[in-house]
Amino acid sequence: MSLNIAVVMDPIAHIKPWKDTTLAMLLEAQRRGWTLHYMEPADLYVRDGQVFAVTRDLTVRDDNQDWFTLGEPAPRDLTGMDMILMRQDPPFDAAYLYATYLLEKVEREGVLVANRPASVRDSNEKLFATDFPQCCVPTLVSGRAALLREFVKEQGDTVMKPLDAMGGTNVFRIEPGSSNLSVIIDVLTEDGKTPIMAQRFVPEIKQGDKRILMINGEPVPYALARIPKEGEFRGNLAAGGTGEGRELTDRDRWICEQVGPTLKRKGLYFVGLDVIGDYLTEINVTSPTCVRELDQIFGINIAGQLFDALLELK
Repeated sequence: MSLNIAVVMDPIAHIKPWKDTTLAMLLEAQRRGWTLHYMEPADLYVRDGQVFAVTRDLTVRDDNQDWFTLGEPAPRDLTGMDMILMRQDPPFDAAYLYATYLLEKVEREGVLVANRPASVRDSNEKLFATDFPQCCVPTLVSGRAALLREFVKEQGDTVMKPLDAMGGTNVFRIEPGSSNLSVIIDVLTEDGKTPIMAQRFVPEIKQGDKRILMINGEPVPYALARIPKEGEFRGNLAAGGTGEGRELTDRDRWICEQVGPTLKRKGLYFVGLDVIGDYLTEINVTSPTCVRELDQIFGINIAGQLFDALLELK
């Protein structure tokens, strides 16, 4: 069966091919004989109510020096696609918001968009985790300095982070008595105008921040534990962490059982749960990563599992 698959992503020339999950998906789609079409968010447009994009035919290769070839740009009616992969990285800014509106219009015409645009738009990756308080450490979301200071006083060792960043950007650890508490709160909240997230610090971060991948509400049976480098508390690979494969624990599977039905109902077909110790910290719905690392460590094909699941939905 030959399908037309479009991908919305950040510039493919700038990815790190040896670790890029979107490339893993595209390689698997091409192995299946599917035709690939490439576009960036700015390529989407609406003409007289119909959604188009300036797309390019795409060929990919598993080569860290030469991983893609693009054809000539041409306008294309996106309702002619069999599937669209929405793989744009955060931050979730106005351009991202508008892309979800346009892709939602395409979805209404019967095209499968993964993940569902409205659910991506409605599921902030930090706030979404608070829908499952039974899985989380004590958490506060607020822009009020007094509430944040009281939370630190109550919880002690605390992590604060913005709601719209990725890769460990602007994540702060505040220990009791820190002289920088006020300035951290002022900077992160933009002097009280923007809410942020505060969570009790989980010391098990030393054993790794586990990324658990969910496919249509079901977990891949392995996680990538991202272990902080020396002198660092953030496990993100973008912050210098190293990855180590782990089998899911009973607690990991329990967390997946709590979250999975909601993901499935929302059409969040491919999601990354972040788990530190026994606690869920974030739910990544925009462009979850770690596929290439897990595939290599365990000899599996996560992109293949994803496409098999998506085909059952068509």
